[in-house]
Amino acid sequence: MKENHHMIKSAAPDSIAEELGIGAGDELLEISGQRIEDIFDYQYLCMEEYLEVLVKKPDGEEWLLEIEKEEHEDLGIVFENGLMDEYHSCHNKCIFCFIDQMPPGMRKTLYFKDDDTRLSFLQGNYVTLTNLDDHDIERMIRYRLEPINISFQTMNPELRCKMLNNRFAGDALKKVDRLYEAGITMNGQIVLCKGINDGEELHYSLDQLISYLPVLESVSVVPVGLSKYREGLYPLEPFTKEDACEVIDLVEEYQKKALAVGELHFVHASDEWYILAERELPEEERYDGYLQLENGVGMLRLMINETREAISNFARMRIMRPSRNLSIATGILAYETICMLCREIMEAFPMIRITVYPIRNDFFGEMITVSGLITGQDLIAQLKGKPLGECLLLPENMFRSGEEVFLDDVTLTDVQNALQVPVDIVKSSGMNFVSRILDDQNL
Repeated sequence: MKENHHMIKSAAPDSIAEELGIGAGDELLEISGQRIEDIFDYQYLCMEEYLEVLVKKPDGEEWLLEIEKEEHEDLGIVFENGLMDEYHSCHNKCIFCFIDQMPPGMRKTLYFKDDDTRLSFLQGNYVTLTNLDDHDIERMIRYRLEPINISFQTMNPELRCKMLNNRFAGDALKKVDRLYEAGITMNGQIVLCKGINDGEELHYSLDQLISYLPVLESVSVVPVGLSKYREGLYPLEPFTKEDACEVIDLVEEYQKKALAVGELHFVHASDEWYILAERELPEEERYDGYLQLENGVGMLRLMINETREAISNFARMRIMRPSRNLSIATGILAYETICMLCREIMEAFPMIRITVYPIRNDFFGEMITVSGLITGQDLIAQLKGKPLGECLLLPENMFRSGEEVFLDDVTLTDVQNALQVPVDIVKSSGMNFVSRILDDQNL
């Protein structure tokens, strides 16, 4: 185990740590005689009722603190690095990697490729398993780090080596067997590349993956995202309507197979396939509780259902609401769905007028259609001079998490100043969507 320096940022008010004099600048060395690798070691060891905590003060003096507490009671230590370790970066050179398709000159964090199973557990990131050794697998099992989200891409070992440009990528699939045998809940994804892991290869992969049910709860099939910055990269082609229909047919075939042996539909096609195929979205029951929302599986169906429920709830209130004229900007993918929902809102509330604008992705290229990759500069360029009403609504996934900044570092204030209109951010729920349109201050 490499040595990490676990520097303490602060102690929570009224916590055990504060009471014992642990504070900023201290370093945690050991708990009950054991060195700490990362946050999972720390949390696991802190579950005990009796602890011996060794800390080093800024002047180099070491304190050994004996602590008696309630089981699972938190010590209240806040670390400078929340993971208590460096992030594990990706050593693969995947032919479909979107980060390799980013233009130069953007902020450094956008170019970091993570492949860290701990972030899979903490944040839902997908990992390839190529970074894991036996020690990592043992810790995952011991600490029950689940669910783990795995980027399978294919179950053909040779093809996986080719797609990830890593000669060990095929062998990494054997680690799935250990996780399965230990009962570690998993979710998977397959980024589909035309002519490479689709067709018979996809058929083979789903045949293999379905055997991991029910420990492997779900597998999403998503089309590769292709930006305009692919010079020098592996040649990949966009999918057609006919391709999308074939993918959906295969997915639905395996859903029937999965239901024949259990209660899960197991494999899911992302929303893009249904839009491209011009087919109706599946009903809510087929999403198994929306296990793959972060991969765009069921987002539109959930939005439709939540919005319709919210319309009904607000209509029952029978409140006299003021007239409003506003606008909404969204990506090409969700445009038709948002238009349909806005028509239903205006029918229920005739005093509301809504104009929906689809934003073409000129920054990354027109094949990128999701709202989460729309930049501030594209938004400004395409809405400048358009009638926007008294307010412009934007989905929160256009912004950096927890901030009011777009991918290209354009800020919310920049957009408001350029378009001369107030901007309201809409959270990803139908209830919030309707409440922002009605200007209901209760949500």
